[in-house]
Amino acid sequence: MIIARVSRSFIWGVMLWCGVATALAEPQTGPVVPSFGPVLPPPEGAYSLDADTHYKVSIDVGETAEFPGDQSRKLTSVARFLNMHAQQGMSAQNIEFAVIVHGMAANDLLTDDAYEKRFNSPNPNTALLDELNRAGVIVYLCSQTAAFRQMAPEEFREDVVMALSAMSAHVRLQQEGFTLIPF
Repeated sequence: MIIARVSRSFIWGVMLWCGVATALAEPQTGPVVPSFGPVLPPPEGAYSLDADTHYKVSIDVGETAEFPGDQSRKLTSVARFLNMHAQQGMSAQNIEFAVIVHGMAANDLLTDDAYEKRFNSPNPNTALLDELNRAGVIVYLCSQTAAFRQMAPEEFREDVVMALSAMSAHVRLQQEGFTLIPF
């Protein structure tokens, strides 16, 4: 199998040719999560959320980055979701966001000290999680995952909410009107 690296300019050229990119623009972060979650402007009239509606959104995070020291792509996607809608005029108060974490992704919620003891470096997600927390994102951790992985509650960030299980958190959030992003 041959794996080819594709240049950024080639990708932009294909996107322009296909009509995907409306303008040559650099991805922009913020305003909800200022340092993370870069997005590109959509084409005019792109189908999106209604800016005047209040949404409750959740996402399941069970995997971590491939290598210790890399940032969680799923957590970055949360920042991207919040930023892209704010950039299109939606008030940040119109989106409540919950993240349900289990499995290997529990590592991403460790304090810097706990992460360093396990992986010999500070948690690469700390700054991102700080900004998500300031944006009002609630992060639930499956206590079953923590227990099975022999992780003590005090090893996790203070803003992490322990849930009985990830399954329980999903059921309750769905009952409370949250829409699960399925990927």
